[in-house]
Parts: sequence; structure tokens; C-alpha cells
Amino acid sequence: MVNYCPQCGSPVQQGAQFCSKCGRDLASSAPTALPGQTAPNPIAGSLAVTGDRTWAILIHLSAFAGLLIPLIGNVIAPLIIWLVKRDDPLIDLHGKEALNFNISVAIYSVICFILIFVLIGILLGIALFAFWLTMVIVAAVRAGNGQKPGYVLAIPFFR
Repeated sequence: MVNYCPQCGSPVQQGAQFCSKCGRDLASSAPTALPGQTAPNPIAGSLAVTGDRTWAILIHLSAFAGLLIPLIGNVIAPLIIWLVKRDDPLIDLHGKEALNFNISVAIYSVICFILIFVLIGILLGIALFAFWLTMVIVAAVRAGNGQKPGYVLAIPFFR
């Protein structure tokens, strides 16, 4: 049986008084035991990690506000969340990436609108919408797993 720290989810040895990763006093609360599981459980009892990841997920999913307010909703909603919560490094990373991607998509949308007069803009706009939808969902899933968003074709406005 492997024991896990209730704060950070890292594996701890049986009888340890402190977590080797985060330093939590394990004597005051028993480590979380997950029978049969050998890999670390990063979410085990950690409200801080869960909360941070939840806000990181919401930053990406807030881009769907662009469906209600085209061209600016997908930028303003992530911007508001990022400005309020950017003190956390995980949220700062995901906020910048989400803003870079959504600003880039807004620029690409304007280009598609201009290209409608050449008749290729309609097809490019449909492809851009499908691409945007897929990338936002993938980035939200990656945020939930604590990974980098991995947006492609994003112009780096914020670093």
C-alpha cells in the first residue's frame, strides 16, 4: 500500500513525519492511502491544486463567451479572469496562453471576413471555428491535468 500526502499528493514513506516534497507535517493528519495505486496522485486532498487548476480550466472555457459576443467576448472573459487571478504561476501561464490564442483567432477571423469577397473566406472561417473549438477544449483538458495549454498558431502578444 502506498501513502500519499494530503496536500500535494506525492508518495510518502510509511511512518514519515513530513512530506519530502511540500514539507507538510504528516503527524497531524494521516496520509491518504490509495490501495493498489502506485503512481502519485496529484489531486489527493489538495484544495490549492484543485482550485488553481479549476481557474486555469475556466480561463480556457471562458473563451466560449465569444459565441455570445463575437470577436471580443473570447478575449475579454479570459482577460478578466487572468487579471484577477494572475498571481498564481499556473493561472498566469494559462491566462497568457489563452489570451494570445484568442487574440490571434480574432485577427484570423477578420482576415477570413475580408476573404469572403474572394469566396474562400467562408470555408476558411468554418475551418477556423472548428480549429478554435477543438483547441479551446484540448487546452482546458490540459489545464485540468496541470500541463501547458499547447495552443498552435498563437501569436505571442503576452510572454
